[in-house]
Amino acid sequence: MKYRQQFPAFVCALSLVGLVALSHADQAQQTYFSEPKSLAADDYQDFFAQVAPNVYMAGQPSQTALSKLPDLGVTTVISLRTSYEMDNREVVPFDEAAALKEQGLGYVHIPLGGLDTPYNPEAVTELAQAIEQAEGNVLLHCTVAWRASHLWTAYLIRQLDVPVADAIAVARQLNFGDIPLEGFLGQSLQIGIANEGEQGDMGGEERGDKEGDSKEGDNSE
Repeated sequence: MKYRQQFPAFVCALSLVGLVALSHADQAQQTYFSEPKSLAADDYQDFFAQVAPNVYMAGQPSQTALSKLPDLGVTTVISLRTSYEMDNREVVPFDEAAALKEQGLGYVHIPLGGLDTPYNPEAVTELAQAIEQAEGNVLLHCTVAWRASHLWTAYLIRQLDVPVADAIAVARQLNFGDIPLEGFLGQSLQIGIANEGEQGDMGGEERGDKEGDSKEGDNSE
């Protein structure tokens, strides 16, 4: 009889643990979309999508796009384009920071690409802080969302502990781009993270310089 009295309590305890586990899984999923929502890119350069409940990703937004951001609940815009790009009116024909300030929206500049601003781990931390500090939704952009896709993937891995394979699966739905070697081989490559000792020997900063330089040379990402 004593066993019968304890058994329901044991079942309830198991159920509670299961519900907590499911709740944590749901919360983790809500921090990003495993299947980003593609949106009409009429007012953006090449690409526009929602990658998380509170994060949109895009290519360069037009002034019209900026004026519509409040409708999406966006309060902060994060630009990954270099200062050269943002200050060159032949590249970006308006002052984005000034336009956003006039609308009462926040602007965060995390320049990436080129010799002066190579890809670096600190950018992931800056992105995480900008998202966390935003009072509403966020728009993350560069030129055509190539840099944005790569930084977002690093954010998923470093900040949200998303397995590399899962993060890459998300990235391939964005503007992550194909690795040329995959085209030559006719098959996809699996991407993993080397241990810290190996990473130190890989010359990450040097590779970032070369990649940024080659991409920024013609402003094509």
